[in-house]
Amino acid sequence: MAFVQISPLDIRENVFQAVEKQWMLITAGTPERYNTMTASWGGMGVLWNRPVSFMFVRHSRYTFQFTEREDAYSLSFFDESHRSALTKLGTLSGRDTDKLAGTGLHTVFEEGVPYFEEAQLVLICKKLYASDISPYQFTDPALNDLYTDHDYHRMYVGEVVKVLERQA
Repeated sequence: MAFVQISPLDIRENVFQAVEKQWMLITAGTPERYNTMTASWGGMGVLWNRPVSFMFVRHSRYTFQFTEREDAYSLSFFDESHRSALTKLGTLSGRDTDKLAGTGLHTVFEEGVPYFEEAQLVLICKKLYASDISPYQFTDPALNDLYTDHDYHRMYVGEVVKVLERQA
């Protein structure tokens, strides 16, 4: 099976289902050094007249230094057969171990951006904007309950420059 490039307008997946229920891997870095993490917060839409993704990474995550350093990142979406791999990648840190070992996932690169050849859908995104979530900006104070450790996320907005879809 191979990937074909499609327009962001041709993405068929339900974004809410894909992000919250299926999860995704946020991946950034170079062929020499990269990291990935499982995420279930984020989305897609149109901003600044461009198709965009937005995703969130806590400062404490090892992936944070990669998303900060690089100009681009990927979001990889998988079918249910890869749930155990995504669970593992969401609980281990690449700072301490080769967390990809034993997952059955294989890293490939598109224009220098890492993603996974087992994915069903991949968004290659050019970083446009980054901003820290601030507890002072919440209009619903209950959201502070999600940050008992005060490890607030940084939000990234990236232009979706390429969409790769797996073909059967």
